[in-house]
Amino acid sequence: MSAPRLLIIQHEDDCPPEWFGEWFRQAGLAFDVIMGHRGDLVPDTLTGYDGLVVLGGEMGAYDDKRHPWLTPTKQLIATVVEAGQCFLGICLGHQLATVALGGQVIVNPAGQAKGLTEVVLTDAGRADSVIQSIRDGAQSIQWNSDIAASLPAGTVALATAPDGTVQAARFGARAWGVQFHPETSPRVFASWGHGATDAVREANTTALRQIEAAESALRADWEPVARRFAEVVRQAAADSQLAAS
Repeated sequence: MSAPRLLIIQHEDDCPPEWFGEWFRQAGLAFDVIMGHRGDLVPDTLTGYDGLVVLGGEMGAYDDKRHPWLTPTKQLIATVVEAGQCFLGICLGHQLATVALGGQVIVNPAGQAKGLTEVVLTDAGRADSVIQSIRDGAQSIQWNSDIAASLPAGTVALATAPDGTVQAARFGARAWGVQFHPETSPRVFASWGHGATDAVREANTTALRQIEAAESALRADWEPVARRFAEVVRQAAADSQLAAS
């Protein structure tokens, strides 16, 4: 039996699957990466794949005119979730899913979130097969200006930040999204924010130092989430092969 295979949609060179790619491989998953910003075509369906992962990026969920691959990406997300297939959205991917499925994303009234933010599980999150592994007080890497203001019908909030903003959600039986960057290392975080003012660069440096100090804890906290999602994909692939036999 061949390894279950993911399709990953990437929006920027400096926002790769990184840690999650490492953990997916260790969990026995293969994956292909579509580089939307480089002109790779986004398919209409997930044919040939067992799950979809959509990564983050600096663009917004409604920026289709400037970033035209976002339109077919949202269409694919909706198709995948509605079909009960496996999906994980990270930061922008979470926001694209929110919009694709009928929710609303807005600019965060509190301003840009950058650096480390605590993630607090809801009761539903504590019972969720993928998110329940998050420990109390776990920190998440943030670099975003937008938030999900209203979730799509039927979507369940699984975690929030201390300010109440949704940090994780379940969009369907096998579909999740997270507002933060569990896949990102300090090395990649350090590459973000080019061309910023001196004041912003100083703030970025402060955030980076905090993330570097927390690297071991970040890996320990977020690897189980990647592996739990990988197990969902593996089970879905096995079920699909059994049904086809």
